[in-house]
Amino acid sequence: MIFLGNIITGLFWMHFAVKTKDLKIINHTMKGIIKADSYFTIPGVIIITAGGFMAAIYGHYPILRTGWIFWSIVMFSISGLVFGFKVAPLQKRIYRLTSNMENSKGFDWVNFHKTYVAWDIWGLIAILTPLAAFIMMTLKIPK
Repeated sequence: MIFLGNIITGLFWMHFAVKTKDLKIINHTMKGIIKADSYFTIPGVIIITAGGFMAAIYGHYPILRTGWIFWSIVMFSISGLVFGFKVAPLQKRIYRLTSNMENSKGFDWVNFHKTYVAWDIWGLIAILTPLAAFIMMTLKIPK
């Protein structure tokens, strides 16, 4: 739950930060999101994946022939790839774009908005896939 909650709240807080149009708040929020990812999201992926494999092995479930296990692994894998190749680089870009900006005069809001929307969309994909896995694991579907 911490894993899912961290991703959801990151999107939530960034939405509010962007609405302020205050570059210091946006930058500070993104810095917090990046830190939270290193403390909660990345370790969460490792713990969930390792725990899932160990539980399946201990329970004598055939991992690749049990639909809810196999498809949950696929969903987590998609989420991890999206995070690693899209979300994290966009977070760093947003952080760099908003760094060292005392005010919004001369700030390229068009470029920022384009980057932010991309981060928002990829972030949504990164949360929907493990959320689907969570539902599959809870309801044990598909069989």
